[in-house]
Amino acid sequence: MKQLQQKLKQIDGKSYKGYKDIQGKHAFQNYDVFMDYVQGDPFAAPSKIRIRIPNEKRPIKKEWKESKSRKIYAEDRMARAVAKAISKNHTDVKGTGKSGMVAVDRPGQEILDRAAVNLNPEDMTVCLTIGLPANGRRINGKEADKLFFKVIPEIIQHSVFSIKDEEIEAACQLADQHEAIQAEMKKNNWISFVADGAVLPRESGISERPMKEAVPFQSPEENRVSFSIPHREEPLTGMAVKKGIVLIVGGGYHGKSTLLNAMERGVYPHIKGDGREYVMTDPAAVKVRAEDGRQVTSVDISPFIKNLPHGTDTTQFSTENASGSTSQAANVIEALEAGAKTLLIDEDTSATNFMIRDERMQELVVKEKEPITPFIDKIKQMRDDLDVSTILVMGGSGDYFQVADDVLMMDQYVPYNVTGKAKDIAGKYPSSRATTEDDKFGEVPARAFSASSLQTRKGKKEKVQAKGKTTILMGQTEIDLDGVEQLVDPSQTRMIADVILHLDKKGSLKTEQSLNDLLDQIEKQFDEKGLASFAPFKDQHPGEIARPRRFEIAATLNRIRTAKVKDIR
Repeated sequence: MKQLQQKLKQIDGKSYKGYKDIQGKHAFQNYDVFMDYVQGDPFAAPSKIRIRIPNEKRPIKKEWKESKSRKIYAEDRMARAVAKAISKNHTDVKGTGKSGMVAVDRPGQEILDRAAVNLNPEDMTVCLTIGLPANGRRINGKEADKLFFKVIPEIIQHSVFSIKDEEIEAACQLADQHEAIQAEMKKNNWISFVADGAVLPRESGISERPMKEAVPFQSPEENRVSFSIPHREEPLTGMAVKKGIVLIVGGGYHGKSTLLNAMERGVYPHIKGDGREYVMTDPAAVKVRAEDGRQVTSVDISPFIKNLPHGTDTTQFSTENASGSTSQAANVIEALEAGAKTLLIDEDTSATNFMIRDERMQELVVKEKEPITPFIDKIKQMRDDLDVSTILVMGGSGDYFQVADDVLMMDQYVPYNVTGKAKDIAGKYPSSRATTEDDKFGEVPARAFSASSLQTRKGKKEKVQAKGKTTILMGQTEIDLDGVEQLVDPSQTRMIADVILHLDKKGSLKTEQSLNDLLDQIEKQFDEKGLASFAPFKDQHPGEIARPRRFEIAATLNRIRTAKVKDIR
């Protein structure tokens, strides 16, 4: 501490680059500070530090780490405490640029495996970004002293050392409950569970916080289940959605898309008080939509689209500017290739001609002139041949009644099971549209990405950088992830950027392997070596990163415009 204070006095008023002299380890009374990265300019990306707190200074109970999920939930709760302490700290550190800023990778409504806080065997590590104070482009040593010896100690004191053990234990108990719900779902072949009393509507289109005074969820009697979970006296009741083809119908503004959105986000666990903490969905569920203009590289979309004009091959379909139907077909096939077992689809974000073609249009545009086999003609084959379920919001076509296993109708945000009525209507008004002649869905591709797909070089360096939640800059190439709706945190996007750079540096694509095998390999490294194993610098601040799912990693690779792919089935 004294050496750091002395060094700050020595470099006060000097060129900003003089801050490089404080890199390394500094021992404080209750923790160590590691200056891993020092920014070169007060306006540049902020500096990165790690706070290491030994277990003897802040005891960490063994039961908080006895399962992987408990450890993640405990770390998440600690990160939220640090973020809250930062927001409540009003000590004014003066200076230009980013001078005096302190930030942690703040979690949202979802509980993700992230690198902000790590509970290690011997200690706890908190990763922060800070802005080293400056006057113009000269070091402001007095304000830096305030930052290191007043601001940061107060933040750590009011978070790590102040949070009660009971708060951490409550987070761990939630982890136990979520594991129990997932086990119940797996045992009973449910692809989604929505608890009674859940609050599904969100505060606004740009906020994931629960809407105040929303109608609490109430499960339909036909779908209601009840089971016990740990740390709760009363059984948990709610709506179980079984594997198969499930339609969500109803009038406009009655909650169809709100329910699907809750299921879509239910692939991630949510914090207590979110309203959706007991809404859980098959972890292998993927939201699929039309995505006009996206890059598609060598994808076999022939189960849905054949005989395109000019003889375009749809078994290895490529385009730099996909249409609504070809993009949605590619998104379905790519999801299946990555291992999706449930598809989530909303007609509002789908291509109409991909989803349905009625008998009148079939009569006008004869089969020989229509290359698209609509989704309605393949949905049962996916269920029967591939064991892939579909949850589909459909308000415009009753033809889907014939193929549905379950039909849920939303009426003023309350669901009703209307399967029997829908089947009666389907029998009363039988569809005369012709269905596909294919009796099988077709084979799911197994594609390999070549090493030349990853063109990470920008000038003399390899660089892959996330820009917000929906953009990655890989070398000179921009990867647009705007249509990847289950990316929920910019830290996941930063993690994917690190994964791409890691794959390139390690030459992981030089050995021919299927995308599915590559994703297995990435997930194994996440599980065994942790998120930081993909970070560019070892034994340092890993950055603001959180674990993405395999499906979002696959979606990113599939949107690389320099991708070179071949089918190795």
